[in-house]
Amino acid sequence: MKLINSFKFAIAGFLHCVKHERNFRIHLLAATVIISLAVMFDLSRFEIVVLIFAIALVLITEMINTAIERVVDHLTTEHNESAKIAKDVAAGAVFVSAVFAAIVGAVVFIPAAVSAIRIFFNL
Repeated sequence: MKLINSFKFAIAGFLHCVKHERNFRIHLLAATVIISLAVMFDLSRFEIVVLIFAIALVLITEMINTAIERVVDHLTTEHNESAKIAKDVAAGAVFVSAVFAAIVGAVVFIPAAVSAIRIFFNL
């Protein structure tokens, strides 16, 4: 029973982010577009797995950022430099993961797009 509850709590946390976190929904939309493009460009399994890892990293860091923000907001309502640093560092982690994901996307999609253009225009 405890294992089932663990899954229920995990799903509740995920759904909280989907329902209440605008940036998380933006990341999910971007993930949907990226996976759709991966299928459209007929990318290799390896390329798709790399994209999925990059997407997962962004979603995970966004969820951790949300958790840190909620805890910090719960602990203090006053301006606190340590609280600010904790929230800024968590947001920075999301930023780093998003930049990494964009680089991965560029490395995977630019050659695929160039190939598609060459095929389309018979170059």
